[in-house]
Amino acid sequence: MSKEYRLRAPLRDEDVVQLKAGDRVLLSGIIYTARDAAHKKIIQALEAGTELPFPLKGAVIYYVGPSPAPEGRPIGSAGPTTSYRMDSYTPRLHSLGVKATIGKGKRSQDVKDALVRHNAVYFGATGGAGALLSQRIEAAKIIAFEDLGPEAVRELVVRDFPLLVVNDAFGGELYATPNLPT
Repeated sequence: MSKEYRLRAPLRDEDVVQLKAGDRVLLSGIIYTARDAAHKKIIQALEAGTELPFPLKGAVIYYVGPSPAPEGRPIGSAGPTTSYRMDSYTPRLHSLGVKATIGKGKRSQDVKDALVRHNAVYFGATGGAGALLSQRIEAAKIIAFEDLGPEAVRELVVRDFPLLVVNDAFGGELYATPNLPT
């Protein structure tokens, strides 16, 4: 039976290890956006020993390229993008302290193994609901790689951002569970 949790980012080991695949989470706090081009630049910064755009310890990374913000809103539609495009970068980021990623779709075995090794989780956000998800984003600002346009790294302040635990820190996977939560 799935449970519902209210968590605050950045996340700690204690937050992550209580979660099981299928649990619902309402996440509040600061999260960061990054897609494949930003991930590549983050890894290049790590290899060059230069400053990163945000602290990795406890970080939550949302795979999103939001649309422009309409007047009076901090962000436009902000639905998740397909996660597997970041799979080659994700295990390293988890090894450096990233506690969660948010996207849609399945993850590689390397990513699932990294979640177990580093007490981390993969959250699913509802694809096709970007306009609704954006209503849970209270503030957004570009903090790195502005040249990437919609794929620039943003710091988001979220409140009760609705998520499902797809892969947990124990090897559990929602997509492999025969009785999905309702």
